[in-house]
Amino acid sequence: ERRMTLVQRNHTLSSEFIILGFGDLAELQTFFFVLFLLMHLVTLAGHTTIVLITLIDSCLQTPMYFFLRNLSTVEICYILVIVPNMLVNFLSTSQRMPFLGCALQMHLFIALGGAECFLLAVMAYDRFVAICSPLRYTIIITRALCLQMLTLACVSGFALSLVLTTLIFLLPFCQSREINHFFCDIPAVLFLACSDTRANEVAVFLVCTLILLIPFLLILLSYAFIIAAILRIRSAEGRSKAFSTCAGHLLVSVLHYGCAIFIYIRPKSCYTPEQDKIVSLIYTNVTPMLYPVIYSLRNKEVKGALRRLLKSY
Repeated sequence: ERRMTLVQRNHTLSSEFIILGFGDLAELQTFFFVLFLLMHLVTLAGHTTIVLITLIDSCLQTPMYFFLRNLSTVEICYILVIVPNMLVNFLSTSQRMPFLGCALQMHLFIALGGAECFLLAVMAYDRFVAICSPLRYTIIITRALCLQMLTLACVSGFALSLVLTTLIFLLPFCQSREINHFFCDIPAVLFLACSDTRANEVAVFLVCTLILLIPFLLILLSYAFIIAAILRIRSAEGRSKAFSTCAGHLLVSVLHYGCAIFIYIRPKSCYTPEQDKIVSLIYTNVTPMLYPVIYSLRNKEVKGALRRLLKSY
């Protein structure tokens, strides 16, 4: 029996999954390839611009832009894990993915997505201190604390992802290996397991609670205090300035957490492949493209830095 188990595990590790992607929309494959390639390039350009201007411009050497730069860096890595494979998939009816390749893609996707969630919560804390305790801001938000919070966000994301990915890929996949998705996403892979996955679903729920629900609730709590503090500001100009520094971050947080909570915090019985693919397209392609636009349009300092950068060339 032990020998059979070892043989089955070796077979699993050496096998592969088939990513079905959008094979059912063959007539639109080329159109989607061009559309999402353009979106991908715009997204990369937007986030790279934010990274560069927050590194180069002397006016943007503050904790808020330190976190924004690292958020954009994480976002670049996050989309590179998913989108290039998705684009290749548009040009073929199906795509073969090695077992370990699928596990690695899921691990990096969850890890980077988790790090982004924690970073958004850290950014909300930064804005909370800046608006609710402005006189103590430089004492509380030090360079050392920024580095510690960044490290904690990244380490937590990768550690939780490693636990969850390991639990999912230890399951037996003894029937269909066809993943009805454009990448190795948690619900799509769990759906293929041929054993009882209730314990794994509980693990997914717990990890998603730590990555999604708790940071999102902390962000909402921070903004409740921030809005109360803004309403106490007497001048309209002061209120407008305070709100403009927070509106972009709040909008990005709602978009990011909204899509992720919809996909991951629900039972396996609610899994609907076509619906999941559409929502996943939004949070891996559309929302990352919007983030640099939201931050630059709502932020006078970023717009000023962009103008100075363009004038210097």
